[in-house]
Amino acid sequence: MKLWLLRHARVTLEAGLCYGASDVPADPALTRVAAVAAAARLPAGLPVCVSGLGRAQQLARELHRLRPDLGPVLTDPRLNEMDFGDWELQPWDAIPRTAFDTWMADFAHHRFGGAESTQQIIDRVADALDDLRTQAVGEAVWVTHAGVIRAAQYVATHGRGPIRYASQWPREAPEPGGWMVLDL
Repeated sequence: MKLWLLRHARVTLEAGLCYGASDVPADPALTRVAAVAAAARLPAGLPVCVSGLGRAQQLARELHRLRPDLGPVLTDPRLNEMDFGDWELQPWDAIPRTAFDTWMADFAHHRFGGAESTQQIIDRVADALDDLRTQAVGEAVWVTHAGVIRAAQYVATHGRGPIRYASQWPREAPEPGGWMVLDL
């Protein structure tokens, strides 16, 4: 199975802010550019699932406007970005080093910012992938976020098992407005 993973366009926040589950908008012009690029490459008729966050919804709507041949856009909150809790909308460089050290010491289970752990995002993405596999489709599209894309890569490589070290977390993810294809 082939899964197209599209990342929302750049958000309209100032650079350097931590935003995960915060529902911040993407730049409309960059969203159109991303949709045009994806529309030119996606095969016809693919089912489309999208995060419940507005910035991903923007891209999915624009993509569907350009490519009505794609399946209906289904919202799946399991494709939402990781929730960084208290660190949401805070400058990354204002987050204490000790907060990062604590997270890295228990990368799987520590809830960075108090909301969601890395293992929790892996588990919900694995559940979404399992559901996708039961649909027996050859290809599909997810419109989502960098953390979800990394979690999907982790599950494709390591399965559902727990992540033990931060070094196992995939470093590569598409730039905002970009995409990648994952063979499952």
